[in-house]
Amino acid sequence: MDWATRKALVWRLSNTLDASFCVEALNEAIAKYGRPEIKNTDQGSEFTGAAWTTTLPEADVKILMDG
Repeated sequence: MDWATRKALVWRLSNTLDASFCVEALNEAIAKYGRPEIKNTDQGSEFTGAAWTTTLPEADVKILMDG
């Protein structure tokens, strides 16, 4: 979600808490729209696992998680 325009850049739907669909959506959004400076998420398991938390720093994106 781009908060400035309130536009969903990319979205996925999954009935599991597997992080792979989140990482795929993130990579697609970065490829289409460029790298954000900060990525904000909640503290769900798909966003605290290694797949997500290593992908963001590799893309030079800061991680911010709501409490």
